[in-house]
Amino acid sequence: MVGCSWMWSHRNYLIILLTPLLLLPLPLLIPTPEAKCGYAIILMALYWCTECMPLAVTALLPVVLFPMMGIMESGAVCVQYLKDSNMLFIGGLLVAIAVENWNLHKRIALRVLLVVGVRPALLMSGFMGVTAFLSMWISNTATTAMMVPIAQAVLGQLCATEAGQDERELQVEGKDNQAFELDTKAPQEEEINTKQDLVKIQQDYMYKDEERDADSPLERRRKERELKYQLLTKGMSLSVCYSASIGGTATLTGTTPNLILKGQMDEIFPGNGDVINFASWFGFAFPNMIIMLILSWLWLQFMYMGFNMKKSFGCGKKNEGDKEAFAVMKEEYRKLGSMTFAEGAVLTIFVLLVVMWFTREPGFMPGWATVLFNKDGAFVTDGTVAIFMSTLFFIIPSRPFCCGSAEEEEGEAGEEGKKKQKAPATLLNWHVVHERMPWNIILLLGGGFALASGSEASGLSQWLGESLAPLQSIPPFGISLLLCLLVGTFTECSSNTATTTLFLPILASMATAIRLHPLYVMLPCTICASLAFMLPVATPPNAIVFSYGNLKVMDMVKAGFMLNMIGILTINMGINTWGDAMFQLSTFPDWANITHGTKP
Repeated sequence: MVGCSWMWSHRNYLIILLTPLLLLPLPLLIPTPEAKCGYAIILMALYWCTECMPLAVTALLPVVLFPMMGIMESGAVCVQYLKDSNMLFIGGLLVAIAVENWNLHKRIALRVLLVVGVRPALLMSGFMGVTAFLSMWISNTATTAMMVPIAQAVLGQLCATEAGQDERELQVEGKDNQAFELDTKAPQEEEINTKQDLVKIQQDYMYKDEERDADSPLERRRKERELKYQLLTKGMSLSVCYSASIGGTATLTGTTPNLILKGQMDEIFPGNGDVINFASWFGFAFPNMIIMLILSWLWLQFMYMGFNMKKSFGCGKKNEGDKEAFAVMKEEYRKLGSMTFAEGAVLTIFVLLVVMWFTREPGFMPGWATVLFNKDGAFVTDGTVAIFMSTLFFIIPSRPFCCGSAEEEEGEAGEEGKKKQKAPATLLNWHVVHERMPWNIILLLGGGFALASGSEASGLSQWLGESLAPLQSIPPFGISLLLCLLVGTFTECSSNTATTTLFLPILASMATAIRLHPLYVMLPCTICASLAFMLPVATPPNAIVFSYGNLKVMDMVKAGFMLNMIGILTINMGINTWGDAMFQLSTFPDWANITHGTKP
């Protein structure tokens, strides 16, 4: 037992040391570039799945392994770590950091919730809608961390108000029914002969009081109320974390796997004509998100609230509990005060960025980038726009110059009575960015691009494609469905970023080999990588809601399994309907007809 305990506590060191040694026969016995690249990919996959090292450190291994194995030159590997997709990611995160820094996301959330109301079904739909919308632009983790405390506070107020209302009602009923009270007569003093008799009688009365309390209307209502709010809290907590994951799929910058697909497409199929950009992704993924969100709301409503329309939607007059819970949200919104100049500036930049993303290359007409810059090539991309707009956060002041600064310094000696006015700070400073920017994800993205490039250069992609050629006999919708199930299962126990990084190059090779449109399998599998609903460790939003102690693992498994199925079916429905119309997925594109290992 001691040995097992030691091995378990030192498992990370054992995995780091033993895994490369156990895999070493592969490149030694088969000294081909394909086998050497396969060795690197399998090693990184095992390190990523076990998380024996930080994910970002594992992502740096191609910088060491590929040059040493003669697969790629060091300069060619290193350049993969800061590509256009990384710039798009950095620009999107700078916008998210600015929104969070000035509490703009909280203002939006509370404003919408005040409009929606506090009745259970409407409240859940409000929380899901707000969380999904915010998660489209800022990180899923930050959105969940902000929304869960608000949900807990509102539900706590509803429960406390309902408890007080029950007590008041029972007090009124008790006064009206005093004539029907039991006539319990205490024993006379002369009947108590000994101290033991007194103790026995007191214990009997305490036991009877407990019996009466357990059967009392107040106690029954308390138990019913606790059960009701226990289920409501579970449903509301799950609705927040699930909608954060679903919302992140709607925009290209919403979650890391989306950007990995963009980067892998540009790396493996450089002549794809910018088929994946902000507008095209949104056109496919946003309707899919709306459908998934509605179906998820219906499922959680069924599981935790039932379909009592009167209770859930609150047909009729508002009760006292609703008013007090509404007052809690209103007070939180009041604390934010009126919108400041900084919040208005951040909101303006955010809206302009989204508009510029949509109109850069809308697809149905020439965009502003095509007319002004991209006549002879793809000079301006979504990454260019993201960096340009996010740079404005470091230029625009947080308050107008004419209003001066709230911080003033006393003048130096000899200048008594004078005050030196400071210039206002900008909307963002590097200290805030340095603290909140997830630099590890940038390295993780780069590691994925390096793996894809190494697979192409070594010929591993071509070998995998030829090995998977027999899949051509399976109908395309069957291939997509099976791969989505595989990725959806894998992402429950592995990082969604690592899952996407590992699977996409293989899927690209397979699609090319069987002459299937690469996006037909890569796009649904990318979205499925974000649908990690079943386990607390599957994704940070799940872990956040689980940490509050209201949920058991089985609660998440039961709710999440059905949502995984809903997500997979919804995505495959989308890819075979409006996705096919948008990307012409029923035909094999010319840009996908490439020779592996070389650039056209």
